[in-house]
Amino acid sequence: MGGDKIIYLSSAYLAPVSYYQLLNSDRSRFVIERNEHYIKQTYRNRCRIASANEVQTLSIPIVKPDSPKASIQDIRIADHANWRHLHWTAILSAYNSTPFFEYYADDFLPFYEKKYDFLFDFNEELRLKVCELLGISPVVSFSTEYKTEMDQNEVDCREAIHPKKCTKDPESFQPYYQVFKHKYGFQPDLSIIDLLFNMGPEAILFI
Repeated sequence: MGGDKIIYLSSAYLAPVSYYQLLNSDRSRFVIERNEHYIKQTYRNRCRIASANEVQTLSIPIVKPDSPKASIQDIRIADHANWRHLHWTAILSAYNSTPFFEYYADDFLPFYEKKYDFLFDFNEELRLKVCELLGISPVVSFSTEYKTEMDQNEVDCREAIHPKKCTKDPESFQPYYQVFKHKYGFQPDLSIIDLLFNMGPEAILFI
């Protein structure tokens, strides 16, 4: 495996399709960053879904860290605003009419019934579940320190997938069936659950 690429990724909440396209890359290993300083307004604590009113962002509230240099692995989820109920209600409203919502609902509902203390742990357990449902088994490890310079066979994608700056041409995403596509067209690179709930076992064909 010496010639394989090592791709560094950030932690992400129900990450977008492009994140799982990377995780499904041939001959790549992955390092999920857990030593970086927490960065606001990124996929680390938010995801984007297709609702009846176009794209909706779901954000997990966090406990304000004691230091601006707090690492992502130490960020706690704030247990207020009933966010778990609100997120699940939004997901239910957006996807209950999709072909495969009932097929996968019981896989995701437990994440909104259990209290998680740390954002990183919550994201990682969700990632493992999504990989299981997609039928992919990426080789994943976790950072032991924060690297500012990458080796020759390492690729830094920690900021490559971002809700406010798309580094991939939206036209490059292969369109798939979406329930609200007739209302406002195909919406690329939404949360992986959009692909799963709409396409089911065929989701793997789009990553």
